[in-house]
Amino acid sequence: MKKMALHWKIMIGMLLGIIWAILSGYYGWNDFTADWINPFGVIFINCLKFIAIPLVLFSIISGVVGMGNPKQLGRIGGKTLLMYLFTTVISVSLGLFIVNTFQPGVQSNDATRLEHRLEYEVWAVDNGIEIKDGRLEMANASDSQLKDIRVKLAADSETTAAKVVLSKQENAKEAKKGPLQPLIDMVPTNLVNALSSGNLMLQVIFFALFFGIALALMPSEKTSTVKKFFEGMNDIFIKMVHMVMRGAPFFVFCLMAGVLAKSADNLTELGEIFVSLGFYALLVVLGLSTLLFGLYPLILRVFGVKIGYRAFFTGMSPAQFLAFSTSSSAATLPVTIECVNENLKIPEQSSDFVLPIGATVNMDGTSLYQAIAVIFLAQYHDVDLSLIQQLGIVLTTTLASIGAAAVPSAGLITLMIVLSSVGLNPMWVVLIFPVDRILDMCRTVINVTSDATVSAVIAKSEKMM
Repeated sequence: MKKMALHWKIMIGMLLGIIWAILSGYYGWNDFTADWINPFGVIFINCLKFIAIPLVLFSIISGVVGMGNPKQLGRIGGKTLLMYLFTTVISVSLGLFIVNTFQPGVQSNDATRLEHRLEYEVWAVDNGIEIKDGRLEMANASDSQLKDIRVKLAADSETTAAKVVLSKQENAKEAKKGPLQPLIDMVPTNLVNALSSGNLMLQVIFFALFFGIALALMPSEKTSTVKKFFEGMNDIFIKMVHMVMRGAPFFVFCLMAGVLAKSADNLTELGEIFVSLGFYALLVVLGLSTLLFGLYPLILRVFGVKIGYRAFFTGMSPAQFLAFSTSSSAATLPVTIECVNENLKIPEQSSDFVLPIGATVNMDGTSLYQAIAVIFLAQYHDVDLSLIQQLGIVLTTTLASIGAAAVPSAGLITLMIVLSSVGLNPMWVVLIFPVDRILDMCRTVINVTSDATVSAVIAKSEKMM
């Protein structure tokens, strides 16, 4: 009897997790779910995370050494970064087109629109931000209205969600030091610290590339043992991935049940913005679906990669389902590499170099989501953003996505940076907080698929396939 494919087992685990979460909320089992089921999902994520960093290190070093030719390495590196930049800009532009066309944040109720606008103007004045359009000046509101809004804002700042966002906002402010700071942050001052921190993946990649290039330039008779060591270590960590993935359906069930049971209480917070928030979420999913089913197959066809539409999605489905359940490109990386190598038949020379970099710097799904989210929040508060400001969103979102950590909800942090760049209140991310988790799961699928697409294009351009 033919065994069921892993991706179907993972999907069944996800569905069972959703059903359990619904029953858990209905019968009051959430405490039991949090104490006895969710921890297994956390263990699963931790296993993938501790494998991810050494796998990136050893796979990049092995990939660079395997190329042998430093000129080829430079050529592939340039192509990889250009392709990632190309797909990111397209993603942001698509997001801006969708949100400006459908305008999910525009309020039809004049009283609601006035209140949201006043909230923005109160914040802008308190933070010394000039209001240029002046369509609804604060002078149009009475002192009692302003007082009520200030009280409301103060009350909102005490909510749990707001406290979480405030802490993330402080982290985002600390990270914003200068235009070349991302370049400085790429170079590790302490290799041990870079390897022990899941947020310093770029530093690990920098060291791996530097070490791999140096190793490739050395005479082979002096480095043959070292090369075999790194190749062996790479194979060992891939084997560890296989071992962990055997239990993936069970762990994904625990993960989905735990996440949904935790977020069930937040559904009541949607309140009066439920319709707008649902429309916003629907548009994000529409944009992500356009990338997934339209852009990436088109890119493969344009660049002459001979992978069929069905074969591509069937081959990538285990990584896509895992990305959806974990919301982490880094945690999914080991499975992405396996799918690309074994299912899509893309050589390790391309995947071992392109995919680890993509898991850190290529965030197409996150970029599209941020573009839609910024304009949605501006529309919700009756703020018009000019064409120049929206073009600035393209640039800021692209750069912010490069530095985004490949972990769940990292997009919230970079979104606050983008909001600040166009003079909007970073605290507005509280509004989209309730639906962020499910959208985070969806956009991670896009990030993983984009990495695989670029890996196939690079392999085709270098005549590896």
